[in-house]
Amino acid sequence: MATARTDDHDISARLEFMGLDASSRAHLTKLKPIIAGAIDEALDAFYQKARSNPATSRHFSGDDHVASAKRRQSTHWNVIAEGDFGDSYARAVRAIGNTHARLGLEPRWYIGGYALIVEKLINAIVAEQWPRFSIGGGGNPAMAASMSSLMKAVLLDVDLAISTYLEAIDKERQRLDREVSETRERQDSAMRSISAALSALAQGDLRVRIDDTLAPEFEQIRQDFNATAGALESAIANVSGAAVGIGGSCDEIGQASDDLSRRTEQQAASLEQTAAAVEELTASVRRASEGAHIAAQKVIAARKEAENSGTIMQDAVRAMSGIEKSSREISQIIGVIDEIAFQTNLLALNAGVEAARAGDAGRGFAVVAQEVRGLAQRSAEAAKEIKGLIQTSSSQVDDGVKLIDETGKVAERIVRQVVEIDTLVAEMAASTKEQSTGLSEINTAVSLMDQATQQNAAMVEQTTAAVHSLRTEAAELVRSIAGFSISTTGPASGAKAGRAPARSAPPRTVPASAVRGATALKVAADADGWEEF
Repeated sequence: MATARTDDHDISARLEFMGLDASSRAHLTKLKPIIAGAIDEALDAFYQKARSNPATSRHFSGDDHVASAKRRQSTHWNVIAEGDFGDSYARAVRAIGNTHARLGLEPRWYIGGYALIVEKLINAIVAEQWPRFSIGGGGNPAMAASMSSLMKAVLLDVDLAISTYLEAIDKERQRLDREVSETRERQDSAMRSISAALSALAQGDLRVRIDDTLAPEFEQIRQDFNATAGALESAIANVSGAAVGIGGSCDEIGQASDDLSRRTEQQAASLEQTAAAVEELTASVRRASEGAHIAAQKVIAARKEAENSGTIMQDAVRAMSGIEKSSREISQIIGVIDEIAFQTNLLALNAGVEAARAGDAGRGFAVVAQEVRGLAQRSAEAAKEIKGLIQTSSSQVDDGVKLIDETGKVAERIVRQVVEIDTLVAEMAASTKEQSTGLSEINTAVSLMDQATQQNAAMVEQTTAAVHSLRTEAAELVRSIAGFSISTTGPASGAKAGRAPARSAPPRTVPASAVRGATALKVAADADGWEEF
């Protein structure tokens, strides 16, 4: 079925076809009080449903937005209830359809919203008129006429809004089709020019340029191609001249590489001999350093022993001094014992005299006195002998003290000499160690130089081989470059690329705009304010 036009206000044909004549509009007008009383509740139910659905709630920014949309809906239903389907009504419905198309609201939400609203209105009409018509009898046809008029008005409103929605989608699709066709033609033309230029370039003609006027979106490609072709032509020309120069220089580099290779081999042989000699010298100095280190350790041990012997001598001197002192003290004690024996002997004599005087009564005491006297004499003799021995021992201890003192002095001189020897040997060991370290470093450096020289020799051989290979490749490069066509005076002079058919890019499938309808969903800045629907 063809889409009905609303821009020519073709309302009368619809009204006539639907049977929405003056009589039907009169029945509709009679429902105005009922519609006015029920529309607020119906709109509240609709907007509550719309705000709970994610697909429709996103079109409302808040309570104020909903309130404004509700007022405009109420006004629109008041116009429907009056049955005034003139130009202002048509403009309002077209605004609704265009807004829905622009917002991308699907018609199912618009139709669903009308279903919710009409449900409430029908319930209100039935509740209002059914009891009255039932009591009077024969009133059902009037209520049916009223219901019929309301449904026709609602369907007219839906028809006009969706027709406008479909017209807007069709216009947008036609516009996109025109754009796709124009874009495809521009692409085909550009691709033909580019294909012809690439074909010439593939055949080695570096003078080719794209001079055709292409679509704006291909202008950058044209400039890039011309710049690339010019740069490539200039590069090939430069490479051609450079290849000839490289071929001439390869001979000189080859001769120099051969000479350098021989000198490097000689230098490597000399360094190898030097490295061997330094290695032997390093080993010899290392052995000397090790011997000096061992000698230093021996001298240190001898020094410690000498110092210990000196300490022992000092301890011996102190011990002999103690012995001498003890001998003197023993002599003094022996003297005391001798004196005691002498006194005991005198007492024994006195006791014997007194016993003789006593006669027989003192005879036992005289025997005891005689024994005591004998003991005193023997004690005196023993003390005398011990005193003699002690005097002899003291004389020997004095001699030993003198000898030990002399020995201690000799040991001190030996320690001083050992310390001097230790210092000299330590200096010799340190010097030898430094020489060994220095020679080791020299040996390492010579080894590194030898390795570097060996590597240089290998690199020189590789360089020589590479030069010979480069000479061959340069000749091959000259032959390859000869297959390109370049300008004799420089880069390409801008020869126009011929046209050739090229495969056009597949047309981009542009989906129909996602504009779809719904009932009173979003407010925008349209002058007529119908975006709120």
